[in-house]
Amino acid sequence: MNLALARISRILPWSCVDGPGNRMVLFLQGCNFACAACHNPHTIGQCNDCGDCLPACPTAALTLVAGRMVFDPAFCTQCDACLRACPISASPMALSYGVADILARLHQNRAFLSGLTVSGGEPTLQGGFIRALFSAIHADPALAGLTCFIDSNGNLGAQGWAALLPQTDGVMLDIKAFDPALHLAMTGRSNARSLASARLVHAAGKLHELRFLLIPGQTDSDAEINHLIRFCHDLGGPLPLRLNAFHPQGTAGAAADAPSMPQDRTEAVADRLRAAGLGPVILPTVWL
Repeated sequence: MNLALARISRILPWSCVDGPGNRMVLFLQGCNFACAACHNPHTIGQCNDCGDCLPACPTAALTLVAGRMVFDPAFCTQCDACLRACPISASPMALSYGVADILARLHQNRAFLSGLTVSGGEPTLQGGFIRALFSAIHADPALAGLTCFIDSNGNLGAQGWAALLPQTDGVMLDIKAFDPALHLAMTGRSNARSLASARLVHAAGKLHELRFLLIPGQTDSDAEINHLIRFCHDLGGPLPLRLNAFHPQGTAGAAADAPSMPQDRTEAVADRLRAAGLGPVILPTVWL
């Protein structure tokens, strides 16, 4: 594997919700969770060149050449019909980028940026690329002052974090659920590594924000909120907590018909966390 290359689903030139300030965001392709409530479900799988999406593309932006899917952005109208047609939650529009490609984009937009965030999918699956990219950013005098952040589900072992954290300025880590059975049902994976990662990254002084997704009837229960309070108290110290309220926009399958997390219930959870001495607690800026 070429560690200087990454498979990237989308590059967002500017974002004010993916870390501090105005940031470029790389949505890396591929995830080791299969969250039913995922808002980027097309970033979960890796294209297997099956060709099932070809009939869905109205502009012939996708072709199959020598058994491999080829995407031409010049013909794409971003209708996302191919994403809806994909049977494995992948994107045939994901492209390979090198470290130099991303550095060039950062140089072009440097005056407007506070930093770069790698998201996904699950970015730590392409940890070699992240290490190479973050190292190159920190070594480039023209990019001095840009911070490098990771938005992760935490399903990375201690050795993986040991390799990434020296070049990482901050981590935004998602806890999907505390009850092991609930987490397994929601993601297909155990939550043991995610909880261990939160402790490890916090101890290293790199946990910029802990995120918790509130799903009505699942993670908004008293038991889950009590777990969240105890977990944060055990971590110790002030810790920004971001409450993400579930909404069905962008989801797939049964989640697309699920109810949104009510604003009043989300605010009640936030009040409860603040009353427990936690925070700052960050709420959604837009309610859908």
